Amino acid sequence: MRCPPMVKTDYNLLKQRIGQCHLDLRLGIERDDEARVFGQGRNFFHIENWYSIHSLIRNSLRLMFLQRRGKRNARCIQLRHNTVSLAKLPKAFDGYRILHVSDPHLDMADDIPHVLIEAIRPIEYDLCVLTGDFRAKTYGPFDAVVDAMTRVCAHLEGPVYGILGNHDTIQMVPGFEALGIRMLLNESVRLERGGEHIFIAGIDDPHYYRADNLEKATDAITNGTTSILLAHSPEISRHAAYAGFDLMLCGHTHAGQICLPGGKPIICNARCPRYLCAGAWKFQQLQGYTSAGSGVSIVDMRFNCPPEITVHTLRCA
Repeated sequence: MRCPPMVKTDYNLLKQRIGQCHLDLRLGIERDDEARVFGQGRNFFHIENWYSIHSLIRNSLRLMFLQRRGKRNARCIQLRHNTVSLAKLPKAFDGYRILHVSDPHLDMADDIPHVLIEAIRPIEYDLCVLTGDFRAKTYGPFDAVVDAMTRVCAHLEGPVYGILGNHDTIQMVPGFEALGIRMLLNESVRLERGGEHIFIAGIDDPHYYRADNLEKATDAITNGTTSILLAHSPEISRHAAYAGFDLMLCGHTHAGQICLPGGKPIICNARCPRYLCAGAWKFQQLQGYTSAGSGVSIVDMRFNCPPEITVHTLRCA
């Protein structure tokens, strides 16, 4: 089942904000290509769109008596801490904490929103960022996702910024923003603290839709100012480095989700070096972090790869 046509008032508001070209491009790909298994995007093959193999994977794990264990693993969200030292960081932002949630796939199972809420409830932070993939499937209705996000948002503190992933439709944006999530669609915002400021920018999905536009996202960022980029996939890291960003936060890979002992991923579904696919990394002057994600995709299980949410603490270098 396809998404319903976009409400005209929502269409006009988004058109004024991000431009008709970006909006029509995103909607057109969603309508024609969102469920394609081959072609489109940076990868030729998209396993998340190959729905006939999902049941095969589930049944295989069930026959190996691994299903219950995998489901338990998927609901044990770990809190990770990552300290980032930035040379240009204003002193007012020293110790600034960013809660990073990625790939929740909230409608994958009925209890997924509750598990995420329980994980974030006790955490203290200054800002929350959501780096995409709110929906389980890559097409179809999204009302259940907005409802689940409503429950999660009731437990989020402070400003919340988000971006879209390859599972998400741009039609989610009005509903999410009504909940207080500022969705960044190739846009940036200025964060003020103690009379000083930094910038946070977000781009549309660079993996499948390739609707990212770093030039537009950096338009308002002043030279010499600390800037943080939210991108769904680490595949855009080289471009982000050359665009002058200091820190990039992303997800998409699930760090493999189903890994061999020792955490070695069988597949990461991202066209980039493996070292960019999980945890903290660096490319030239750009520091980055790829979240393993709080949720699951394809199958409702994890092995040797626990789900996570991360608190990034900014420090003056």
